[in-house]
Amino acid sequence: MSDSLYVRLGGAEGIAKIVDDIWINHTSNPKVKQRYTKSDPENVKRLVREFFGAGIGGPETYTGQDMLTAHTGMNINDEEFVAVCDDVLSALAKNNVGQKEKDEVLCILYSMKGDIVGV
Repeated sequence: MSDSLYVRLGGAEGIAKIVDDIWINHTSNPKVKQRYTKSDPENVKRLVREFFGAGIGGPETYTGQDMLTAHTGMNINDEEFVAVCDDVLSALAKNNVGQKEKDEVLCILYSMKGDIVGV
């Protein structure tokens, strides 16, 4: 049996580095940075680490809202969703994540699209 995606991404330490890079990418991306101007960076990064870790085989417990509740009323559009996905893929590349793992993460992101875009 192969290692979980959590292990293949470097566990808690690897995911923390990836999430830090995702934050940098999002907050400098002109297509989505305005979405983060009133956010608490440390809280957002903690929730993303929890959500991601818990969802890919780690020991984390997610303490935030479900995706639909968290994104309802934000009116996120397809272009913003793709920009966020691109930011995530860029962060994965920066952290030398393999193509198989990038593909798995992208599939996870797209599996949540209906709870994020246009709600």
